Amino acid sequence: MIENPILPGFNPDPSICRVGGDYYIATSTFEWYPGVQIHHSTDLVNWRLVTRPLSRATQLDMRGNPDSCGIWAPCLSHADGLFWLVYTDVKRYDGSFKDAHNYIVTAPSIDGPWSDPVYVNSSGFDPTLFHDDDGRKYFANMRWNHRPKGANPVNPAFDGILLQEYDAAAGELVGPVRNIFDGTPRGLTEGPHLFKRDGWYYLTVAEGGTSWEHAVTMARSLDIWGPYDPHPDGHLMTADHAPEAPLQRTGHGQMVETPDGRTYHTFLCGRPLSTRGRCPLGRETGIVACEWGADGWLRLSDGRDQPALREAAPDPQASRAAPEAATYRFDGGLPLDFQWLRTPAPDRIFATGSDGLTLFGRESIGSWFEQALVARRQTDFTFTAETELSFAPESYQQAAGLTHYYNTHKFFFLAVTREEGIGRCLTLMTCPGRWPDPHLDHPLPAPVPIGDGPVRLRLSVDRDRAQFSWAQGPDDWQDIGPVLDASLISDEAGRGAHANFTGAFVGMAAFDISGQGRPARFPTFTYTPGT
Repeated sequence: MIENPILPGFNPDPSICRVGGDYYIATSTFEWYPGVQIHHSTDLVNWRLVTRPLSRATQLDMRGNPDSCGIWAPCLSHADGLFWLVYTDVKRYDGSFKDAHNYIVTAPSIDGPWSDPVYVNSSGFDPTLFHDDDGRKYFANMRWNHRPKGANPVNPAFDGILLQEYDAAAGELVGPVRNIFDGTPRGLTEGPHLFKRDGWYYLTVAEGGTSWEHAVTMARSLDIWGPYDPHPDGHLMTADHAPEAPLQRTGHGQMVETPDGRTYHTFLCGRPLSTRGRCPLGRETGIVACEWGADGWLRLSDGRDQPALREAAPDPQASRAAPEAATYRFDGGLPLDFQWLRTPAPDRIFATGSDGLTLFGRESIGSWFEQALVARRQTDFTFTAETELSFAPESYQQAAGLTHYYNTHKFFFLAVTREEGIGRCLTLMTCPGRWPDPHLDHPLPAPVPIGDGPVRLRLSVDRDRAQFSWAQGPDDWQDIGPVLDASLISDEAGRGAHANFTGAFVGMAAFDISGQGRPARFPTFTYTPGT
């Protein structure tokens, strides 16, 4: 069986394509670098992260991008012997404008080398590239409207889906640009993908926003330019009417056919801690089995409109491997599980080698430009993360340690620093999402003095409970600080899911706001899933 979500933790906006017997899913990475995650599978059950193609400054520079900006909704396809990746780099979130720039990169193999980007347009976000069977290519994206009136009255900013032909040889859009679909009354129409079957062009879009009203909507036309008629059932899938369903926020995906002609559709989803509660694992990726009806419309199998935790797999013998603990030593470079924030110049913020990961303290943990924070996704409701740290701070302006991180307004940070009259010590900084106030809380009554030498730091999370602890001897673990509300490290906390749509990370961070770049060394990092 397929067990949903197939990509647990922060993996939203899944675009899927098949090449022979290989399936690939590309997901959004927002402000995390390198850009775009691509997973591979041969059975739709087991998935492995294989690459992040936007890995150099000529492709992507997100310094200064606000939280939840950066890479939105990539589209991955394969044609003409190449992989084609379309993506948006969003430079602004608040206010009337988005400043969303769309690009295309290509590669002969999923492992690269990936080309420098070709700029396409900036009329909106969530781009897609469709390769028609006559060899022509078409580029579509939602159109962003900064005015108070638009095509859809629910949210006028989402002003329909634009389509234009793309000349790959010239690297530019050509011919007329047309609005082919205004969406349904649900509104917030985005995330377009095109699929052709039996002479029909099928358009799938995401609607309803990124929270409980999210949905996948389908429309079709015999002409790629439209008009597109909406699905007679309203929506292909949604959980808005089922608050008790384990998979919530279902929407934004793409269909794929297996070699033997069966159809599946990816979707993003969230798993709340309680009914319509917070989703600390962020927006995850699932996949659902579908069937074509006699009327030529796609529906979820068995007539459902909600994906299930378990779906029938193409291979009934396939089974998913259980998650295992992972210990990272950093002697072979930065493991693929880890990312950093925004900057295309990682040598400024970290180095790897036989002695582990070294972070060079840069700007504060709240910076949008250059901060030394290297982390991996939280992929389990219950987990333990542990690291060891060697760090010799000279002042309170230098700190390094273990962080549970969502964005610049929502994080916990247990750090080694130095205080006057105390010396080297541990401090706990939290930023609990009091929008728009980003000021820190300091839950410890006073910093905890520690001796010289390495110190071990640990974070234990059990759903909505987070507890830090520390040790300097082999078995002298001590809890430090109160039990923290781990559900704050989620989309729904703070400004809410329509302003935050990434996911929780756990990892290592260092800052040195004196400007000296004080190094902090982490020989190992261990992530252990709970039960």
